[in-house]
Amino acid sequence: MTDSAAGKPTPKSTPPFDLELTGMAHGGNAIGRLQGRTIFVPYVLPGERISARLTQDKGRFAYAEALSLKGKPSTERVEPPCPYFGPGKCGGCHWQHIRYEAQLRFKENIVRDQLQRLGGVAHPQVFPTIGSPDPYEYRSHVTFSITPDGHPGFVGTDNEQVIAVDDCLIMRPELRGLLHEIELDLPTLARVRMQVGSDSADLLLALTTTDDQPPGLELDIPASVNFLPSDNVPVNLIGSTHVRYQIRHRQFRVTAGGFFQVNLPQAEKLVDLVLERLDLQGDESVLDLYAGVGLFTAFLAERASMVTSVESYPPAVSDADENLADLDNIELIEGSVEDVLGALDGPFDAVVVDPPRQGLEGAALDGIVRHQPRLIVYVSCDPATLARDTKRFSTQGYALRHVQPVDMFPQTYHIEAVAVFDRVQPRSRSR
Repeated sequence: MTDSAAGKPTPKSTPPFDLELTGMAHGGNAIGRLQGRTIFVPYVLPGERISARLTQDKGRFAYAEALSLKGKPSTERVEPPCPYFGPGKCGGCHWQHIRYEAQLRFKENIVRDQLQRLGGVAHPQVFPTIGSPDPYEYRSHVTFSITPDGHPGFVGTDNEQVIAVDDCLIMRPELRGLLHEIELDLPTLARVRMQVGSDSADLLLALTTTDDQPPGLELDIPASVNFLPSDNVPVNLIGSTHVRYQIRHRQFRVTAGGFFQVNLPQAEKLVDLVLERLDLQGDESVLDLYAGVGLFTAFLAERASMVTSVESYPPAVSDADENLADLDNIELIEGSVEDVLGALDGPFDAVVVDPPRQGLEGAALDGIVRHQPRLIVYVSCDPATLARDTKRFSTQGYALRHVQPVDMFPQTYHIEAVAVFDRVQPRSRSR
């Protein structure tokens, strides 16, 4: 098995050892202990005993590869359906060898563990993970890297080599069909993003090149094509600049290069959870940070008196302007959250925050706290940074109430979660 951790690898001559796996770690590896050290091993399960060999020695902990199972496999183990899944192959999925119900339990336990160990919360209330209606064929957009011989693929488990693929089982069927149709014989092509809207015929390709120049095209495919330069502001080449997604009773335009949740049924679940947690009565002022194309803003504005929406990516702000045009109780602000927060007057009754994987910058977290909202709803895509920010919020008068994991990314270790923070002590404003 191939390990993706950085550092000097151990020699292949390292002697094998027996290891019993006792848990699942954030990052997708199972864990065991050897001579007091934690050992991380991919593609195995808690309860299994294996013969293993170290691949990366980090001192206080290490990574290993499984050489063979010793004894019976876990009852949670299943046969992976994808031929590209496994050691030395595609690195896009991590858990196809795990029964789906067990994946959901592992994700709940990982969120709880991260909040305890990194967040300092002794007994966090973490609800069971909400599963995806479709554990496969759920992704509405996928980015492929291009192999040296021009074939689309995914970065392998070594985080270096691109593994060519002819199919991907977690893509929506429309994208699987498009992958079989296209032939992109473009010498400078580096990546291609395939995207499908709620309408199955709403297909889009976004191309990135090695020389940052738009490629010459002669394509006969039923899809729009856009070029994404290094500044990520798309250039339209064929057809439309965007796709559209239907969430509940609203439609959202998303320009090529913009962000939108990959799993549409679970995106609807996130909206429901945010609204339930806020329990708006109609007279509140709400701040929506990292607002993207206005997914949460739209539904918040239907229930609050005023919503201030902040987003830094210009095409997403343009999309939001169209997506929210029928609502007159929204202030849409283009700029970084850190810069904008310092200029806002407030007050805000509640804040919704949906940051990138690295979580909140210190200045953003401090800026939120300065406005003293009574409630913060944090939509997280990484339990480690959620735990870190939980600890930082706790030092500034906010306590974690509960966390609801949502499985946005079946077959992978990635975890979406909706966390709720209450203000537990009033803070005096700076003069």
